[in-house]
Amino acid sequence: MSVQLALLVNPAARGGRTVRLLEPVVRRLRDGGADVSVIVGDDAADALARACTAAAERPDALVAFGGDGLVHLAVQAVAGTGVPLGIIPAGTGNDIATAFGLPRKDPLAAADVVLRMRPRRADAAWISAGDGVGEWFAGVVCCGFDSRVNERANRLTWPPGMAKYLVALVEELRTFRPIPFRVTLDGGEVIEREAMLVSVANTSSYGAGMRVCPDARPDDGLLDVMVLRAVSKGEFLRVFPSVYRGTHVRHPAVSIHRVRTVTLEAPDVVAYADGERVGPAPVTCRIEPGALHVLT
Repeated sequence: MSVQLALLVNPAARGGRTVRLLEPVVRRLRDGGADVSVIVGDDAADALARACTAAAERPDALVAFGGDGLVHLAVQAVAGTGVPLGIIPAGTGNDIATAFGLPRKDPLAAADVVLRMRPRRADAAWISAGDGVGEWFAGVVCCGFDSRVNERANRLTWPPGMAKYLVALVEELRTFRPIPFRVTLDGGEVIEREAMLVSVANTSSYGAGMRVCPDARPDDGLLDVMVLRAVSKGEFLRVFPSVYRGTHVRHPAVSIHRVRTVTLEAPDVVAYADGERVGPAPVTCRIEPGALHVLT
């Protein structure tokens, strides 16, 4: 009996440039003996509804063909269901795929990983925001300077692609002031201080390779919380490049905490999970060990 795969596709990934890879990926899967149904939504809400319907029909796997945003959407459909999640990276960052050791730049090799059908138990996390919104995430939640950059970038219509994030970063840096955070760890310890940003990580990186919590693992039953305390803008710019190596954690203004739940409170801050807008603080994150089965 053939493997039944529901292939969730984001035709807009990388500005639409990955659509040309869809046909060879589908061909590779079918040549490998899979029965593939392709899911394309009219928008994010429609794609989510279609993905949930597909997962309810219990395919052998729901496969996300796109970037971290599409993986985030697929996680909403499969977390806690036992339906395996396959990932064929076709986005800009692909940080979640990297966390599971998947080929970032070779969709056909990633399709071969799916065909091997070797699921690995992994954690997911649930985030609920101050406005009552709640959803799953598999990667990283950002809250602070980085999420404000996201907010600015999402309001820009030009320039296209990643360039708008650079423009938003420069604009935000001009006016940014450290944010008063209240961070509650596992319902007990409370950290109250001004900070540049706070990240909550199930996996180690976000933003196309920024290793914000380099020791975070998606199967250890814990969240890594990184707090970057208030520093001058000059110091912030000096330290920032080291996040790509993960060596920023040696800076005296950085602290890492490992928890099962965390609540972040801060004024005028919106949280983003896996690069997707969740909602305004306060937000609470809790780990759900083994909620995912990822094909690796």
